Amino acid sequence: MHEEARAARTSDPSRTASASASAVPAGPTAPAALVELAARLLNGRTVHKGRSLLGLTGPPGAGKTTLARYLVTEINRTEGPGTAAYLPLDGFHLANAQLDRLGLRSRKGSPESFDSLGYLALLRRVTVERFNDVYAPGFDRSLDEPVAGRHVVQPHTRLVVTEGNYLGNDDSPWSSARALLHELWYIEAEDSLRDQRLMQRHVAGGRTPQAARDWITGNDDPNGVYVKQGRTACTRVVRAGGLPQDDSGGSVL
Repeated sequence: MHEEARAARTSDPSRTASASASAVPAGPTAPAALVELAARLLNGRTVHKGRSLLGLTGPPGAGKTTLARYLVTEINRTEGPGTAAYLPLDGFHLANAQLDRLGLRSRKGSPESFDSLGYLALLRRVTVERFNDVYAPGFDRSLDEPVAGRHVVQPHTRLVVTEGNYLGNDDSPWSSARALLHELWYIEAEDSLRDQRLMQRHVAGGRTPQAARDWITGNDDPNGVYVKQGRTACTRVVRAGGLPQDDSGGSVL
């Protein structure tokens, strides 16, 4: 499946390999156009045997979760229920008890605060397991904890949309996860917009405005700097504006 994914990435002439961020074209912003791009993995010249994996990455507050959920909803609406499934990296946050044990509670959302090898193992599983339901964890923002089995990839699922901060980065195991993806989109948003979204998110989660600002400065911003280093590894850059907001669990990232 590793080789199949690599072949799918290189066989489509519309995909751009770039040595510099400025050479990666920004994709369309219209929601319908983004759905059409995702649907090409099912119904077009990029179609291939097996299950397709579409990755979304970008810095905290860029809108990865909103776009991923939107794409899955729209693909299932047009192609049939269960055609697309959602598999977020968020579900692989270490539980708070483990973060406390490791001294990482103040760095929640950083690369080391995830069960990254568990995420990679589940990605590998969904590429090959076609006869059983495959369950994926999610993240409950009200609990501030991951929740087992929140999402499901069914046997007839043909497209899995996965999203997370670090899929474009070269450090292990992110590069191994990226090798399984047939496309990886970088979700771009102005830093000022991301900052506004993050402030709203953290305050809504119970932090005071000052605590939210401290968290953004000390955690979200450094993570975002690292995420941006992976932009050139992505196959497409999109600005996902005008999407309906989804508050049903969301991302802490």
